[in-house]
Amino acid sequence: MADLISIAEAQRLVLERTKALDAERVPIERASGRVLAEPATAVVDLPPFPSSAMDGYALRSGDTGDAPVTLPVVERIAAGRPASRALRAGEAMAIATGGAVPAGADAVIQLENVEETEAGLVVSEPVPTGTNVRGRGGDVRAGDGVLEAGVRLGAAQVAALAAAGITEVRCTKRPRVGILVTGSELRPPGEQLREGEIYESNGLLLATALGAAGAVPAQLGIVADDPEEHRRTMERALLGFDMLVTSGGASVGPHDLVREVQRELRVEEVFWGVAVKPGKPVAFGVRRDHLVFNLPGNPVSVLVTFELFVRPAVNALLGVPDPLPAFQQGTLAAAVRRNPHRDELLRAVVKRDNETLALDPLPGQDSHMIVRAGQATALVLVEAGEGEVPAGATVSFLSLS
Repeated sequence: MADLISIAEAQRLVLERTKALDAERVPIERASGRVLAEPATAVVDLPPFPSSAMDGYALRSGDTGDAPVTLPVVERIAAGRPASRALRAGEAMAIATGGAVPAGADAVIQLENVEETEAGLVVSEPVPTGTNVRGRGGDVRAGDGVLEAGVRLGAAQVAALAAAGITEVRCTKRPRVGILVTGSELRPPGEQLREGEIYESNGLLLATALGAAGAVPAQLGIVADDPEEHRRTMERALLGFDMLVTSGGASVGPHDLVREVQRELRVEEVFWGVAVKPGKPVAFGVRRDHLVFNLPGNPVSVLVTFELFVRPAVNALLGVPDPLPAFQQGTLAAAVRRNPHRDELLRAVVKRDNETLALDPLPGQDSHMIVRAGQATALVLVEAGEGEVPAGATVSFLSLS
């Protein structure tokens, strides 16, 4: 294999050749998980009127300066049902949380802090101006920014857009990704296995991960180790998708046909081989604006190389400002040996230990052990070097949960 490049260099080369897709208008009820392509601005003031923060009584603060005082309760205000007139001096109005504070009132006294008698509302202490009143536009003013471009929309963000009167937003189009799994030994789950065959899991792994990342995945099936079948399927995928992700067939064996066929299809190979374990024989190329990732065939290698290289590319296509993996810090629960030549991503379980996150490496770290990896909640980065990283050392990790 040619000289291996670092993880950081491979990521740089991927992002250097990846640009955000065009934008489209999306109704906010279908915008969850999408990424804003341009800032969203408020249509209305929020709140659109002064409103009560509490169940209580709206009054004039000036009327309470000589407390204790008794004020007649002249009206009762519910949310969505404003008062029929302005509040006059020496009066109070009962008001529900979210109700419109009537003109003339400048404070709301909390229900629990007063007593209403037949004579009226008994206020025992002065009430400062503005008490429990949510001012008009206190959250946002019409025309002000609600969210910036590049924000991925979750529940809170969609709610903010709706509350600000926004009905649709411009979002980056979701990248369409073709998934091509190679290997004559592979069979779909549920079929009867013959001698030498195994069940295929990489396609579902990639489809699940891509969908969660915000892409639109399409599984193109299993391709046998046949040059013509590779060529026919890849040609179709390169025309129909923004990205093609393959698994298997990209190493140096006699049945590894992917890279050779791609060269014939004029795919420019940007790199092949990264100093990472698992996942060393990963390749990345481009054909015009189409991105092509060739991932190894072992399932754990697919998991690792997806998180390190494919997910950042999806993020960049979506217009996420910081597309690289979001590493966190934790503490190793057990010592691990370093690899002298390659950075290693170990599968581990995250456990909370008082105020720290403890990372417990799983037994069985071979790249084919996807069932063992199914228990993992983190990928722990162990940088290349000599010796070992001791228990208790601070390390970087990627969350898988």
